[in-house]
Amino acid sequence: MLIRLRYVIPLSCLVMILGSAPKADAQADPLQFMFNSGQTIQPFFDGWTHNPEGGFDMHFGYLNRNYVEDLHLPIGASNRMSPDGPDRGQPTFFYPRVNRRLFSVTVPADWGDRELIWQVTVNNETYRAVGWLQPEWEILANPRASLYGGPGGENNQPPTLDIEAPAMAAVGETVTMTARVTDDGLPEPRERRGGGQGPLPTFESLDNGPTLPVNVPQVQTSARKQPTRIRIDRVNVTWIQWDGPQGATVEEQGESENGTGTVAVTFGSPGDYLLHVRASDGIETVTQDVSISVR
Repeated sequence: MLIRLRYVIPLSCLVMILGSAPKADAQADPLQFMFNSGQTIQPFFDGWTHNPEGGFDMHFGYLNRNYVEDLHLPIGASNRMSPDGPDRGQPTFFYPRVNRRLFSVTVPADWGDRELIWQVTVNNETYRAVGWLQPEWEILANPRASLYGGPGGENNQPPTLDIEAPAMAAVGETVTMTARVTDDGLPEPRERRGGGQGPLPTFESLDNGPTLPVNVPQVQTSARKQPTRIRIDRVNVTWIQWDGPQGATVEEQGESENGTGTVAVTFGSPGDYLLHVRASDGIETVTQDVSISVR
């Protein structure tokens, strides 16, 4: 005789098994929302290349998970590389979001299977980028060269770059820095395709929805700091803050002409600043450092 048994599970037990319902004031999941500030930095290993003078170059970049807040992490316990660190030329100023292949570290030819580690700590959370010479991670030394199949790809010469800038400034003072560029006119300009990115969504809270942290941003914002790029003839010149406290702004001043472009720079905090200035013709890039002490 078949007997059907019915089991009655008390509601309190069911809640313990399935878990309680989410609270209305639960905090937002950082994987699902975009934050203005208060987030961490993930350094990453971009791959390695053969150094033409011997050894290997290991390339690194980072993700600043904030959409607005930039961060300054001096070399030391919160921003270090090993071995032979803590300073291996890494940045101490971090722009929001993804910044790829920002710097390279040259290691000797007998490096073998050792690891090169970049460790960054923000808000007591530590993240690392680990690089080693795994064959699958070898990348092109100049990835943009493959984009130019026509004239100029093989015969192209790198541009020249000369920066004129003061050595000192005062807080709140606007100083000018001038870039002078020469180039051989190669490579030939690539044909640009139409299209582009549509408008980004904006965040709006739902009626009767959960209370979210105050640092959930409106995605369309002009507050996000990015490197400043100007066009001099056919050469892109990019001004990147590499070291120094927060509060520096770089803006193009006037129009570039006759191989010369000028930017206006204002510093909001005292300290020693370092700017990387890069000039690129699309294939080759040259860099010059600018140091300025702000009192």
